[in-house]
Amino acid sequence: MADTSTHTSTHLGSAPDTAREADPFPVKGMDAVVFAVGNAKQAAHYYSTAFGMKLVAYSGPENGSRETASYVLTNGSARFVFTSVIKPSTEWGTFLAEHVAAHGDGVIDLAIEVPDARAAYAYATEHGARGIQEPYELKDEHGTVVLAAIGTYGKTRHTLVERSGYDGPYLPGFAPAEPIVAPPAKRVFQAIDHCVGNVELGRMNEWVDFYHRVMGFTNMKEFVGDDIATEYSALMSKVVADGTLKVKFPINEPAVAKKKSQIDEYLEFYGEAGVQHIALATNDIVASVRAMRAAGVQFLDTPDSYYDTLGEWAGETRVPVETLRELKILVDRDEDGYLLQIFTKPVQDRPTVFFEMIERHGSMGFGKGNFKALFEAIEREQERRGNL
Repeated sequence: MADTSTHTSTHLGSAPDTAREADPFPVKGMDAVVFAVGNAKQAAHYYSTAFGMKLVAYSGPENGSRETASYVLTNGSARFVFTSVIKPSTEWGTFLAEHVAAHGDGVIDLAIEVPDARAAYAYATEHGARGIQEPYELKDEHGTVVLAAIGTYGKTRHTLVERSGYDGPYLPGFAPAEPIVAPPAKRVFQAIDHCVGNVELGRMNEWVDFYHRVMGFTNMKEFVGDDIATEYSALMSKVVADGTLKVKFPINEPAVAKKKSQIDEYLEFYGEAGVQHIALATNDIVASVRAMRAAGVQFLDTPDSYYDTLGEWAGETRVPVETLRELKILVDRDEDGYLLQIFTKPVQDRPTVFFEMIERHGSMGFGKGNFKALFEAIEREQERRGNL
């Protein structure tokens, strides 16, 4: 994996233009996943207790934000921001209120840290991105942050964040905050592995092309046809990523099948394209799942039959098969190694946003060997909800 520092110096002008051309849109990683929610205080409490995250910053009426309340939680390099509207008074507040009313709790922003927000915004808009917010600066006693924003599928945006000159808890306007509960002794997860978007039938290639053209991302994986299909439902998926693989975005679309797929269900209840799930990287999925289950997180079930022949095709892993069976953790192996993964049920009343826990051992895949088992598990939940 390449060191993003080389890309940073390139973009700041200390290297020849040929290097810039080789990486026209350098990124440093995911900056934050920003959620619009009905009650940010309660969401912050849930992710603190159920996901072991730590509240680090807050913005609200107590420190000058009369319109919105925002809670910033972290775990390792992962950062979630939960924002709700107190009383709409600007276009932004109205957008947030209308977004929650239309879509329920959901992701509105996959913010990306870049070495130069102005250059990133210029490149993106020159190559066809819809500009939402031209570059601007925010300053306080901790330094300066440069921000800009472009639109992607649905009402989702990518805020481009340049924070190398800033050492505050999140952004100017946010105050440090004490944890809501005592953080667990061991982190439940360490980083954001990938963020999955669901788009309408026939639009996957359009958005894959968007990331190629606008950000210089390239394809990692492609799953079509029988790769992701059961007797009843199917989808198509392509994965785009930056050159360092720090930012990975699978893009899904539904495929025609006998019944509604999970993508169809998401689009129906979310109302349009949006972020379906966030995969969280852990170095101990067993401890993570045990802690999250104990805190009330619900995971998709996997039949015992999945584990009866697991060793024959997945080989040996660091976790005994009986432990995998007990916790319903899935395994996939490819030419580079293996991964362990498990998926939560939706974390709000609408069957929309959910999470994946993933532990990688060499494999940079996305669990292709588990798609059928995963789909069948989701279909069982769809059947219970009456949405299959």
